[in-house]
Amino acid sequence: MQQESVYVTCPYCWESIEILVDPSEPVQQYVEDCSVCCHPIDLSVVVAPDGDISVEARSDDD
Repeated sequence: MQQESVYVTCPYCWESIEILVDPSEPVQQYVEDCSVCCHPIDLSVVVAPDGDISVEARSDDD
């Protein structure tokens, strides 16, 4: 399955950044560095059965 492009707001610099999500995994948790400010973002991803992707982006100190 192909990865899906999703935009999230960085909790550090507030820029909108693009991340790639693997829709074959229904629940995911990982850290990805912001492409603008390079801070580590904690990402929680949920892929619904209908394919709808929900992403929560948090800073290290949240």
